[in-house]
Amino acid sequence: MPDKEYERKHKEVNPVVAICYDFDKTLTPDDMQAQGYIQSVGYDVADFWQKSNGIAEENDMDQNLAYMYTMREESEGKVLFTKEKLAEYGSKVQLFPGVEQWFERIREYGKEKKVIVEHYIISSGLKEIIEGTSVAKNGAFEKIYASSFYYNKKGVAVWPAQVVNYTNKTQFLFRIEKGVLDINDPGVNESFSPEEMRVPFRNMIYIGDSDTDIPCMKLVNSYGGHSIGVYNAESKDKTKVYKMMRDGRIKYFVPADYTENSELDILIKNIIDRTATNEVLETLHYQYKNEQINADKNVNESERKKSDLIIALENSGSFATTHSIISKLQEVDNWTFEEKVVLFKIALENSQVCYILRDLDVSIFYKKLIYSLKTMTKEAQDIMAMINEDDL
Repeated sequence: MPDKEYERKHKEVNPVVAICYDFDKTLTPDDMQAQGYIQSVGYDVADFWQKSNGIAEENDMDQNLAYMYTMREESEGKVLFTKEKLAEYGSKVQLFPGVEQWFERIREYGKEKKVIVEHYIISSGLKEIIEGTSVAKNGAFEKIYASSFYYNKKGVAVWPAQVVNYTNKTQFLFRIEKGVLDINDPGVNESFSPEEMRVPFRNMIYIGDSDTDIPCMKLVNSYGGHSIGVYNAESKDKTKVYKMMRDGRIKYFVPADYTENSELDILIKNIIDRTATNEVLETLHYQYKNEQINADKNVNESERKKSDLIIALENSGSFATTHSIISKLQEVDNWTFEEKVVLFKIALENSQVCYILRDLDVSIFYKKLIYSLKTMTKEAQDIMAMINEDDL
């Protein structure tokens, strides 16, 4: 059976900024399950989570698998547990102020700055509920990475299809980086050169609210990206973001207010502005790097060795290093006139060479260069005079 052809995203002409969001308490004030589902199966919110976490502890079970199992079990005989029903719960999820207009507005701001802005969800919550929210239905997200169910022919959830916990969240950042978005696409393991990365980590923004986001925040920070902690603007409880800042997990923290001209709005726009400027410099860097690589391809090994030795001598910062380089220079016989001129200049201007011109190995090297000249230059005369100074 031939390998499946996966659709992949590739490097764009304009830089891409990927804004990655946790969902619960980042875009919405509460856990998504606590906004309709838990109540529909007759549970108090705290009691439901106590039962779910108890199942996890008693069975050495992943907490996310435990809550998915508990949701399915508690639904039996009470409510339909279908994809459509979960999406219906999603339609009732409350969002933080400004979230409805946020995604398109920030995309438009990026366009003004010639930056492509893409929004991604990386959540331990349920994909089906997130897909039922108004923002998801309106196409806010490039991709939603979240836990999800497998459904039987009757459309009833029967088994976990995908489980996202705080440690495996980071895999999706690498998929976004390379443009390999399908969770089954093995291309994420392929090697990409830095300039081929569609969204380098420096152009990633991760927005989250708690410890479960720390691995992603740490990874994004480590490679020059931006991690932002958000807190509920109504409660103004900054305990979690203070801890994340104290531990070096986030660079910034702001209220979870997505309205225009809010702290978060201004911060994201500043990051987009910085990206637009920085990527011009990154593009130039890779242009120069590629030019150097191509130039090296056109220069044979012998010529490159001579060039490297001249540069090493010019940068020599000690007598010992100078003697070592001189020994390697003596192995070369085919110096051009231009290269000899540079070597003479180094002898006169680099104190680590000039002060030991009369040392046997150094004097022999420079005398050989001078004797090979067809016409004596002023620099060659000065060097010869310095070498023969004791004879005067």
